[in-house]
Amino acid sequence: MNKAITIGRQFGSGGRELGKRLAEKLGYAYYDSEIISQISQKTDLAESYVKQILEHNPIANYPITIGRTFYSQPSAAVMQANTVYAEQSNIITEMADKSDCIIVGRCADYILKDRHPLRVFVYADKASRMARCREKGHETLTDMQLWRKIRTVDRHRAKYYSFYTGLSWGDKFNYDLCINTTNAQIKDIVEALTHLVASR
Repeated sequence: MNKAITIGRQFGSGGRELGKRLAEKLGYAYYDSEIISQISQKTDLAESYVKQILEHNPIANYPITIGRTFYSQPSAAVMQANTVYAEQSNIITEMADKSDCIIVGRCADYILKDRHPLRVFVYADKASRMARCREKGHETLTDMQLWRKIRTVDRHRAKYYSFYTGLSWGDKFNYDLCINTTNAQIKDIVEALTHLVASR
């Protein structure tokens, strides 16, 4: 069976960079935004709409407590969100079938749970996350606006993850490894992770 590493991450924590660098180091396939493109192709939904469903949470107002059980007449938004999630699950499974891979976000840790991937969650303190966001082009926002954006993105990720998995996003008990990137160099973390993966 192919090896898979899944990476959940707080916005601005460097999780995406970590995933890319680790994939290059290990020679694994790397999947992130490619998943959105493939979902769009298979569902005939615009990429922008698929991205909205996955990252901006149109089901945020739907009762989280009911999990996957829907009312007898779910809204069109919920039905489309379920279609996207089902296709996302198929695509992620197909990706894991093809080769060793690293998948960022998308509930991949839950979707691939029967394959026992190395489940990583990346986090950092406020100052580090804001600094990374500034480096990535958010310099026009005030500190208050930037922190609000960071918290909003995390909140949407948490709601989406909880809705489809019934688990708490970022809870250490749902991951094999939680990495604090505060004041750390991603490339140094990747070196340590490479040895860890090789020993598994």
